[in-house]
Amino acid sequence: MPVIYLETFIEAPIETCFNYARNVEAHVKSTEQTKERAVGGVTTGLMENGDSVTWEATHFGIKQRLTAEITAMHKPDWFIDEMVSGAFKSFVHTHRFEDMGQVTLMIDQFIYKAPFGVVGSIANVLFLKKYMKGLLEKRALQLKSMAENR
Repeated sequence: MPVIYLETFIEAPIETCFNYARNVEAHVKSTEQTKERAVGGVTTGLMENGDSVTWEATHFGIKQRLTAEITAMHKPDWFIDEMVSGAFKSFVHTHRFEDMGQVTLMIDQFIYKAPFGVVGSIANVLFLKKYMKGLLEKRALQLKSMAENR
């Protein structure tokens, strides 16, 4: 399964970074390029362990829905969200935060399986992994900006 790994240094306390990463409104703001919005489950505020949210977004010109659930959480160090239903065959997104003194290291690890078997594997090599990495990088930079300019 493909893995996307990102590290982002944020000049803000670990609790601030952790809370922005699980905040529904911050998620919407950080994914403006796909017109993402929460349409089911927890649609405002901070997500907690066991919470789920259904997102509606436009990817590759197609409006899609995806439901994810927070399956584990240890405040303010990490949480995991997993796809319950949606376009991927599966995904697990681990969000980790490390207090480095003056900065917080935010680590995203996104492990996914593309749909459609061999065709999905080919799509992953050709464009999907690059596309997903770009989305996660933009989101991380938006969260960094929000946390640093709070």
